[in-house]
Amino acid sequence: MASDDDVTTGNVFDLDKLSLEELNQAKQQEEGRLQALTSRYAQLRAAAARLTASSNAISEISPSSEGKEVMIPLTESVYAPGKLREPNKLLVEIGTGFYVEKKPSETNEFLNRKLKIVDANSENITKAVQATRQNLDSIAMSMQGKMIEIRARQEGQRHRAAAEGSK
Repeated sequence: MASDDDVTTGNVFDLDKLSLEELNQAKQQEEGRLQALTSRYAQLRAAAARLTASSNAISEISPSSEGKEVMIPLTESVYAPGKLREPNKLLVEIGTGFYVEKKPSETNEFLNRKLKIVDANSENITKAVQATRQNLDSIAMSMQGKMIEIRARQEGQRHRAAAEGSK
């Protein structure tokens, strides 16, 4: 039987040598992996959308924006009203709870670098999703072959039993 490590680490194993029960277990593991990958992909796409929205908002800031009323995000769903005091200085979160002051152009460069990383990770996850789907297809085909094999064996046993009973 393929160990849990074989399935989770992507080790290759011969599906034809696995029992129907082992194939079903591998299928469940791959389905769980696919679900986790799909969830992670959605999170990355949401992050990319936030980065793009932030970049677009920063592009609208100009020196004449000073004193303009703005809504400042405190969390993803809570905003507070404020006024833009110095449009050429932005506070940028560079990590959990760490902020630096940057110019709008520097902030956009920072956001674009982060967006490239998110896009690269999304691309890697897309490839992993495709590979996992291929694994699931292979497992399903192998399971189908095993079931046909089992039915044929049972049918052969019935024919032999019927032939012996008619003697």
